[in-house]
Amino acid sequence: MKKKLVAVLLAASMAFGLTACGNKDDSANNAANNAGNNTNVENTEAAGGSDAAEGTEAGAGAENAGGSALNSDTGILYINLASEPDYLDPALNSSVDGGCLAVNSFAGLYTYDSTGALIPQLATDMPEVSEDGTVYTVKLKESQWSNGDPLTAQDFVYSWNRVINPDTTADYAYLFDVIARNGDALAVETPDDYTMVITLNSPCPYFNDLMAFPTFFPVHQASVEAADTEVPGTWAQEAGFVCNGAYTLESWNHDESMVYVKNPNYYDAENVTMDELHFMLSADDTAIYAAYNAGDLDYIDTVPTDEISSLNGVNPEFGILDNLGTYYVGFNVNDPLFDGKTVEEAAKMRQAMNLLIDRQFIVENVGQSGQVAADSFVPLGMADGNGGEFKQADTSYYDAQSTGALMVEDAKALFEEAGYSFTDNGDGTYAIDPAINMTYLTNDGSGHIAAAESMQQDFAVLGINMEIKSEDWNVFLENRKNGNFTIAREGWLADYNDPINMLELFTSDSGNNDMQLGKGSGESAPDWSDYDALIKEIRNTTDFAARVDLLHQAEDMLMETGAVIPLYYYNDIYMQKPNVDGIYATVFGMKYFMYATKN
Repeated sequence: MKKKLVAVLLAASMAFGLTACGNKDDSANNAANNAGNNTNVENTEAAGGSDAAEGTEAGAGAENAGGSALNSDTGILYINLASEPDYLDPALNSSVDGGCLAVNSFAGLYTYDSTGALIPQLATDMPEVSEDGTVYTVKLKESQWSNGDPLTAQDFVYSWNRVINPDTTADYAYLFDVIARNGDALAVETPDDYTMVITLNSPCPYFNDLMAFPTFFPVHQASVEAADTEVPGTWAQEAGFVCNGAYTLESWNHDESMVYVKNPNYYDAENVTMDELHFMLSADDTAIYAAYNAGDLDYIDTVPTDEISSLNGVNPEFGILDNLGTYYVGFNVNDPLFDGKTVEEAAKMRQAMNLLIDRQFIVENVGQSGQVAADSFVPLGMADGNGGEFKQADTSYYDAQSTGALMVEDAKALFEEAGYSFTDNGDGTYAIDPAINMTYLTNDGSGHIAAAESMQQDFAVLGINMEIKSEDWNVFLENRKNGNFTIAREGWLADYNDPINMLELFTSDSGNNDMQLGKGSGESAPDWSDYDALIKEIRNTTDFAARVDLLHQAEDMLMETGAVIPLYYYNDIYMQKPNVDGIYATVFGMKYFMYATKN
């Protein structure tokens, strides 16, 4: 029954896509959040009309072996990653699509090469580190902003302190907690214009990777202070803003397209091969796929869900990238759904719904590209910060292969412990008392909707009514951040390869804590002070072996709340024309276009 219903849904979403243009992340497989990145694996929304990445004037050539047309603009890449970005200010962005734009238009101290190795970018070399692991000395290359102003170490000091300033309201401010403070400022000294001396609170096994993350990129102080008099990020809301990366934003037709052009003042401009990047801003996977097949796009990282099975392993233009992240569902622990329940009862309600979800069905029929059903939040393959891999056999919190229909009785028992009763309908389903009605919040995309539809049917077995509400990307982000939801789709791609990146999302002071843990005072919400203290201890310990145990304790605490329901571990699909080469991506979801070639 479920297979038939989802097939109908996908056919309907395809038909709808023929009438509108939107953005990316249509398959539930594509993230970002979150991040982001990095970032919040939550890209995408529906946007207005699109001009097919301004590629309609390119002219399509003959079909290639993959069956799609090619365009002849060898100096221009036509790309779709997402719809209208939420922020272009690297201090404020917390989505994967925004992070991709940042790594192509800003430069930091370090970056990643095509093999995934961390390498110097504006730094001359890897940092010198003191014997106790707490003092990092970084030497900078001489470089310029896009307007010709010199870029110095002081630009980094200003930019980093701006992130931690509460007035900036940066979601990622907590990433800087590993750096010691001098009053309200970070303990970063600049002995000269091209030297930074950074003092940490304690040794940090992932600090080099942090310095490659977009939130650590510099911003142009004069531009920021001239524009951000009322709203942070205003300085980068229109084309022409000052940056320091491979490309500058030349034009921005909001909700339709963006054109980036090569920055002659970029420190490595002589090796940048693409003259322009043209982005189609859309979340409509059907329109995106049609534009790609017509030759109007060279690179996309989404296709309609019902096309995946016919492309995967068949079409040479279709590929799958490794990711380090988790696609999951989140509950707002302060939602009225849990009013009148104890902390334990509310957790059992959420845990029961966790058990009802048929992850294997979602992986096989929605994801369709080899995802692994998730049985914990920290993803497969993540390092433990002590030379090993974090996820072991004993870090499974349930059998992901057995959730769904096989777990109905267990889920029913948990609900009964939380004060609910059931009437057998005689057809394998039940009526729950008192009734549970809730709304599932998601952004646009056929895969997200299909995953929601599958869960809707799973919950209905116990009489739980779940409506599905789809919102535009930016509205969706704000509603989750502000706790304006009961249950919502979530996703997170690691920002760096350490479990704390997945776990510090949920501290009380984190701007990425959509589940509102520690942010409310309701009697059904867990006291989150012990979790906050544990994350602080993890950040400050010098015993990396003991740190691994503390990280496992933190994940245990998170999973016990039931507020986070992992569905599967991410990978990332894409399509790329055969006349394009040199685009590369990291497991963190960042995509780099500056060294691509096209013939």
